[in-house]
Amino acid sequence: MKFLNKYSLILFAAAGLLISSCQKEKLNPVSTTSLSDVSVFESKDRIANLVNGLYGALKSGNLLGGRYLIFNDIRGENFLNEKNNGVTGLLVWNFTVTGGDTYINNTWNDAYAAINKANVFLEGMAKTGNEVVGADLAKQYNAEAKFVRAITYYCLLQLYAPPFTSDNGASKALPLRLTAITSSGSNDLPRSTVAEVYAQIISDLNAAEADLPADYGDDVTNTIRAHKNTAIALKTRVYLSMGDYANVITEANKIVPAAPPFIAPSGVPNQLEPDIVNVFTIYTTKESIFSMPFSGVSEEPGTQNQLAFYYLSDANGGGGEYSLNPSGIISDPGWKASDRRRAFIDTTGSEPTLTKYAGGSPYIDWVPVLRYAEVLLNLAEARVRSTNSVDAQAIALLNAVRGRSDPTTVFTAADFATPTDLVNAILKEREIEFLGEGLRSPDIMRLGQTFPAKGSVGAVAPSDEGYIWPAPVSETQYNTLW
Repeated sequence: MKFLNKYSLILFAAAGLLISSCQKEKLNPVSTTSLSDVSVFESKDRIANLVNGLYGALKSGNLLGGRYLIFNDIRGENFLNEKNNGVTGLLVWNFTVTGGDTYINNTWNDAYAAINKANVFLEGMAKTGNEVVGADLAKQYNAEAKFVRAITYYCLLQLYAPPFTSDNGASKALPLRLTAITSSGSNDLPRSTVAEVYAQIISDLNAAEADLPADYGDDVTNTIRAHKNTAIALKTRVYLSMGDYANVITEANKIVPAAPPFIAPSGVPNQLEPDIVNVFTIYTTKESIFSMPFSGVSEEPGTQNQLAFYYLSDANGGGGEYSLNPSGIISDPGWKASDRRRAFIDTTGSEPTLTKYAGGSPYIDWVPVLRYAEVLLNLAEARVRSTNSVDAQAIALLNAVRGRSDPTTVFTAADFATPTDLVNAILKEREIEFLGEGLRSPDIMRLGQTFPAKGSVGAVAPSDEGYIWPAPVSETQYNTLW
C-alpha cells in the first residue's frame, strides 16, 4: 500500500470512521460506519465521539499505549533483554534498528495517524463543527486536538531527530504535517528543522492551555483528558528537552508553589500522592496529570505492546522480556532498601524485574504519561541550572519527591558542594522515580550524554549511527522531498 493511501485511510475518510474510546463508560457512541467526514461534523454526539477518538489514537500500542515508553527505557542502561525476541524490541535495545524495521515504521505510522486525525478534526471543526457545538465546546475540543498533535510530535522528536540541545534545533527533523490528508496526493513534504517542530509544539500547547478546561470536575476525566495543567505540565517537559530552563520555570511556577506543600494553586489541585504505590493501582490520584486508560480486554494495547508483558517475569504472569540490570540504578547505594519505590522491584526470581505495572493478562494497567512528580523535578533541575547555585527551592522540590518514598533521607545545602552535585542528585532521582516510565532515553539525549554500556551492548555516543532512529522506509520511499 502506498504512503499516500496510508494517510487517506487514517480515520475520518469517507470509507469509514474509526473511533477509539478513552473509557467506555464515559462515551455515548453512535454508529459511524460509512459516514462522510462532512456528516460527522454535523452532529454534537458524533463530534464528541471524535474527540474521544483523538485520545484513542494516542493509546495505540505503538505509542503511549505501551511501546513508546518501553522503547525509551530499554534504550537506556537499566534493562537487560532476556528473550532475544526480535518482535519485542531486541534491535531497539541493542541499537541496531534500520529504516525497514517494523518498530521504526509502526511507531512513525501510528504517530502520524494520530497527527492526521487531529488535523482532520481541526479542519472539520473550522468548516462545520464549531458552529454545531457552540463557541465554548468548540474552544475546548480544538484545544484537545492541538494537545494531541503537540504530544505526538514531541514523541516523534525523541526518537527520530537529533536533540534540540545538540545544535539549538538547526538539524533537519521530520515533516511538519499540519494539513489534513483525506485523499491521495499529499506524500511530498520536506523535513522541518528540530527547532521548527518544537516551535509548533509550543504554539499548540499555548493555544491548548488557553482554551482547555481548568477542571472537569471528576478524577477520571481529569486524568484521561487534557486540562490546563496538562498542557502546562507537558510544556515543562518540552522546554526541558530544549534546554530552555527559564521557560521551564515560568511554566512550572503556574502549578507549583514557591514552598511546600506543593499543590497546584489553580485548576486541578495536582499534588504528590502520599504513597507512590497508589499511583499505579488507583490510577486517578491527583498526581496523575495525564494517563492512558484501559478498562477491558477489548481495550488492551495489543499483543506484545503492553508494559506489564515486557517487564513482569513469567512467574508473575508477564512475558519476562526484560529484567532490571543489576548494575543499573537499582544498585545505587543511595537508593535505600526501605524506600517505598523498592516495592516495584521483584528479586525473588533469577533476575530482578520491575513490577510497577503488576496486572497480568490482558495487561490493562493504565499508562502514566505525565505525573506531578515530574513537574517538581523538572522545576528543580531548571532552578539549579538557571541560577547556577545550590538552590534552596530545588532542594525542597527534590526532598518532596524523595521524602514521599524515603522519609529518612532529607537533603540539605551542605550535601552539595557545587550546583553540579545538586543537578546530579536530581537526575538520579528522576532515574529512580520514573524507572519504566519512558523518560530515560530522552534524558540521556537532551543532555548530550552517551548511552552507557549494558550486558552485551557497548556504549553508544551521540556521534554513533544508532543514537537516533533512522527514517522509516514508509516515509522515504514515497516522500520525494525527504
